[in-house]
Amino acid sequence: MNLTTEEQAMLRGDRGPAVKDALEYLIKVGEFWGAERLVEVTNVHMMGDIEVMGDGGLKWLECTADKRASCAVNVSTNARSFDFPLVAQLHQDPAEATKERALIGHLQKMNVTTTDTCINYQTLYQPHLGERVAWGDTGTVIYANSVFGARSNFESGPAAFAAGLTGRVPEYGFHLDRHRKGTFVVQVDADLDDLADWGAVSKLVGEPNQSYYQVPVFTGMKRKPSSDELKHLGAGLASYGSMGMFHMVGVTPEAPTLEAALGGNTPHTTMTITNADLEKVYGGYDLKDGRCDLIVFSGPQLSLWELKDLSALFKGKKVCEGTQVFVTSSNGVHSAARKEGFVQTLEAAGVTIMEGVCFYILQNLSQMRQRNGWTNMISNSAKIVNIIGAHRFNTILRRTAECVEIATTGSLR
Repeated sequence: MNLTTEEQAMLRGDRGPAVKDALEYLIKVGEFWGAERLVEVTNVHMMGDIEVMGDGGLKWLECTADKRASCAVNVSTNARSFDFPLVAQLHQDPAEATKERALIGHLQKMNVTTTDTCINYQTLYQPHLGERVAWGDTGTVIYANSVFGARSNFESGPAAFAAGLTGRVPEYGFHLDRHRKGTFVVQVDADLDDLADWGAVSKLVGEPNQSYYQVPVFTGMKRKPSSDELKHLGAGLASYGSMGMFHMVGVTPEAPTLEAALGGNTPHTTMTITNADLEKVYGGYDLKDGRCDLIVFSGPQLSLWELKDLSALFKGKKVCEGTQVFVTSSNGVHSAARKEGFVQTLEAAGVTIMEGVCFYILQNLSQMRQRNGWTNMISNSAKIVNIIGAHRFNTILRRTAECVEIATTGSLR
């Protein structure tokens, strides 16, 4: 790999052992992917939770902190696995919560800002067209590549942290022009009036095209989508299809036209999505025992506007006895929502609002499911409906207002 003079100095250890180790790691990643060089990044987003990193990750961060490591660029952290004031209420392991606090402490010592959010692109940092970043959470990466036209790959925890220490990543994948071109076309002839509809589209597009380098080009949109709608589309595509990028003609910056989005590629297929296709998605879920004891609004965390809309739907209503409703968001959004009264409205309805976490990475989630006797998990997020099955939930996608109706009436159909 071709290294600059500064990178050669890092490799010699001129900036300390932690930076040397980090650069060696990035070189190995680059060699695996056939990268010819490293490129500079301006921002890093990494995981920072004990549920994912485990005891090994905690020890690794402790050892790195002992080497007096300090990140060279701004680094933020993804969602945690504990909302610490709720540990006892959720019957989570206090010893694991202590480990997560220690993990946070190590990161802070190394100049990491522990923001605990998976919607950093809505709340913390919005990279510009062509800017290179090193982000880890799949939903953040596809948003950066697609909506902002920035450049990032799905960076693993060690790779993202190494990028933070060095300000570098290997140049491969979506850092290269050739991988950013559209590969197939999606004609949208459906009315996408709810966030869940955008997630349903991601399921229809992602499941038959499961490849990191598949880049769908959406066309025929009837209006300009909101940030939250693009968030649910991208998070779902990354989940169902492992995709790292999409284009939307006339919306995303690298797709002023269909021809520009394809970049000379001949699409391998053109698929059309109609309202009937969406209804087939909603009708395709097994209701199992028909119980509606768990409703989740999470994955990704909710924006301020999502909390505003949700509070309006729950206003004056009560969560049905025997049903639990969880909502997750970031510290900044939670604070603003409380100031506006949205949090109070939701709490008055019996909703549990969690800060700094995402539901599907909560510590002890499988045991939580068994203890509460949860069977069905109902959500308006296609992403969490897809991925939380690992904890043996039966998952059901429903539109937002229907989720609220189910939560307050106890009726699932």
